[in-house]
Amino acid sequence: MPTAARATRSRPRPPPGLVAPVAPRAPLDPRTIERLLSLAMARGADFAEVYAERTERTAVSLEDGKIKSSQAGIDQGVGIRAVSGAKVGYAYSDDLDLPALERAAETAAHIAGAPRESPATALRRVAAPTHYRVLEPLATVDIARKVELVLRGDRAARRFDARIAQVSGAYADQTRAISVGNTEGHFAEDVQDLCRLHFQVVAVGKGGERRTGFYGGGGRVDLRFYESFSPEKAAEEAARQAIATLGAVDAPAGPQTVVLGPGWSGILLHEAIGHGLEADFIRKGTSLFTGKVGQKVASELVTVIDDGTVAGGRGSVNVDDEGVPGERKILIENGVLRGYMFDRLNAKLMGGRSTGSGRRESYRSTPMPRMTNTFLAPGDETPDEILRGVSKGLYCAHFGGGQVDISNGSFVFEVAEAYLIENGKLGRPVKNATLIGVGPEVLKNVTHVGCDPTPDPGIGSCGKDGQLVQVGVGLPTVRIEELTVGGTALGKRPKAAASNRRRA
Repeated sequence: MPTAARATRSRPRPPPGLVAPVAPRAPLDPRTIERLLSLAMARGADFAEVYAERTERTAVSLEDGKIKSSQAGIDQGVGIRAVSGAKVGYAYSDDLDLPALERAAETAAHIAGAPRESPATALRRVAAPTHYRVLEPLATVDIARKVELVLRGDRAARRFDARIAQVSGAYADQTRAISVGNTEGHFAEDVQDLCRLHFQVVAVGKGGERRTGFYGGGGRVDLRFYESFSPEKAAEEAARQAIATLGAVDAPAGPQTVVLGPGWSGILLHEAIGHGLEADFIRKGTSLFTGKVGQKVASELVTVIDDGTVAGGRGSVNVDDEGVPGERKILIENGVLRGYMFDRLNAKLMGGRSTGSGRRESYRSTPMPRMTNTFLAPGDETPDEILRGVSKGLYCAHFGGGQVDISNGSFVFEVAEAYLIENGKLGRPVKNATLIGVGPEVLKNVTHVGCDPTPDPGIGSCGKDGQLVQVGVGLPTVRIEELTVGGTALGKRPKAAASNRRRA
């Protein structure tokens, strides 16, 4: 079990203007890492790893036209892992003095195995690709510029329509520097900037009806991103959603034709399919996709890709949290299952190789196989063509969150903005809609895929085994037959083996 050497500390950053900020660097040099690796291997481990991290964070929140909070802080520490077969010893420390780090390494070694001699490790640097390059690290930007983004969005949302009654907004960023070394001699470093700006807007209609809209975006980008993806544009889209769904009717229950709008609808793919292709679930035999490589598991229109190399993508990684370069992986090709997502441990135990999918929330956590940016490849039909072919059904424009039971593939999704489809045209807005189904069965019922591939705007986070990591999703317009639609009270929610949250 993970063992803590000391409770984590968070230090406030000096006020802007007093000290010129610099981009963070990971807190350990290669020689110290080599020393800790030797200690972690001293009791018979097969493999050891040292992960060092320093993260600077900023967060700003707004309610009722006023800044509610503004925070900045630094968090740093080291996690040390020793592996013997399937047995893992893990310890971490935020005390960076060498004696404290040595105790953490010895703790991991004791958990992993019995004493034996092990050779010293000489680290060599792994050449890392560059899928994101932030010219002005977010940690160096004056917080006043970040506050202004939130205020601009608030003003734009309130101007949008007289029925807008409430606006809240938030901006958050982090600049994380990591270094990873292991007993295979690999040493990798990366600096990972990440930001997100979002707004939630409440509109009030006749009779006091209240509807909510939500929108925002970001990624591994710098503040120049918000010159084109402006706070005004984000806030106005949230306001549009809220206004558009006033007067919504209850969702019609039962199996029906469903058309998924492009972009954030990709969370259905992430939840219903993606988690079941993560190698830890495959190795344990708890995934519905276990042992099905080479078999048809979806419609021939379905090609699913997980891509950690998307430029500036929220889930992109130059190197993952085990120091392995990010990859573009075809998981399902024309309906046929091609492979899984591996971290180092599960790859070794299953005779495979890491696909750059080893991710962790922080130095306090062990890595596990996780998605990066997961999307459906486009087809050749236009969105209008797909919609015109539906005489009666439901169009899902924007989603809330979702959950999936990995063992049987059943899922539940909340639909935030939806419309009736009547004779190939969008009709009245719908409220309280959920989508309920079994992932592989739903994929087999995909009958039309659009030519409009769209990534989500960059706001997604995914929870698994208590760890939250940033992810991207994407989808073109997709038509699915016989998908069960219901209100919030219909059916039982699956136990949440994993869940995706857009607002985390």
